[in-house]
Amino acid sequence: MKKIMLFVLALLFIFYIGCTSSISQIDLAGTWGGEHISLTVLDSTANLEFDCAHGTIDEPISLDSEGNFEVTGIYVIEHGGPIRIDETLKKYPSLYKGHIEGEKMTLILIFKNTETQIDTFWLARGAEPIIYKCL
Repeated sequence: MKKIMLFVLALLFIFYIGCTSSISQIDLAGTWGGEHISLTVLDSTANLEFDCAHGTIDEPISLDSEGNFEVTGIYVIEHGGPIRIDETLKKYPSLYKGHIEGEKMTLILIFKNTETQIDTFWLARGAEPIIYKCL
């Protein structure tokens, strides 16, 4: 009887540990790719490449218990041809909102100053991005 009780307690403990682990502990580091976007997540920042644009996320991406995140960063519009030495590209303070489910991510780009939603992207961990850079 003691063996059965110990076995049941061990199963309950394992179940408890599994249920209490948070989705926010998922390691997002690495490359995520999709149509018109590439996201490289580092420990405390991230870099993005878009068609004719690039951006940064200036803080760690932390997920809530449902797999959602909201982080700030910069979005920079590029153009075709070379960038002149004295040229300054326009930088837009941005909000990157997203959701992670397994190896899939939805990412929404919003300009902070105007609260305009620019686009929604769908990415997968390790997927090859499909980007058409300005020439």
